[in-house]
Amino acid sequence: MQGTFIGFGIWCAMGVFFISLGIYALFSEKAVGFWANARMFPVTDVKKYNRAMFRLFSVTGIVFVLLGLPLLMENSAWILLSCVGVVAEMIAAMIVYTSVIERKYKKK
Repeated sequence: MQGTFIGFGIWCAMGVFFISLGIYALFSEKAVGFWANARMFPVTDVKKYNRAMFRLFSVTGIVFVLLGLPLLMENSAWILLSCVGVVAEMIAAMIVYTSVIERKYKKK
């Protein structure tokens, strides 16, 4: 039982990391990038862009923590939901970023 709480604690720490990235984006003066090691495109309105990134990262972190709840059940097949759910969540975050946020705030 102790191992399940440790695993869920680590899972929650990653969710809190996403939320803290969102808070960092909210208070940042420069545009916060989404992709690692990629050059940031010119942004039309940095404040609104960073607010959108705050929402994206915060929702991602909250959903990530909620998807970790099956880890608290021992020997449960629901853990598969956590694994598949996180993959779907990250793909959805990428789609939202590229099709909504990047398209709206990229200078043309």
